[in-house]
Amino acid sequence: MGIIYDYFIIFWGFLLITLMGIGGFFMFRKFLKALPKSDGLSQLDWQNYYIEQTRHMWSDEQLTLLDELVSPVPELFRDVAREKIAGKIGEIALKKGKNNITQEILIEGYIIATPKRDHKFLRTKMAQKKISLQPYEHLFE
Repeated sequence: MGIIYDYFIIFWGFLLITLMGIGGFFMFRKFLKALPKSDGLSQLDWQNYYIEQTRHMWSDEQLTLLDELVSPVPELFRDVAREKIAGKIGEIALKKGKNNITQEILIEGYIIATPKRDHKFLRTKMAQKKISLQPYEHLFE
């Protein structure tokens, strides 16, 4: 009985250290994003700025498409992913001087804001919707 208890305590200790390490990693990443850059604003400040400046530009159709595109993200992280992608889409729309968020800007922002491993899902989703990604191939590289 004593050796089983010892192994359980060792296993439990490793499990706690591992889980705290994973949590610390994500907290540290969030901390780095909140640090001000040379212009005095952090990545999160700019993201929130672009979202607020373009909030009126979004149509219900584009919001629905954005929700479909972030659907494979685990629910725990989905809101963070949606905000990051919406911020990048807003940045692109403002830089191009657009008055509303179009499907083209949404797709371009999604490609730029997401890691390459998620691009496969975008290709599949756009094939289902019969939307050509030919104009965006240069963004996948």
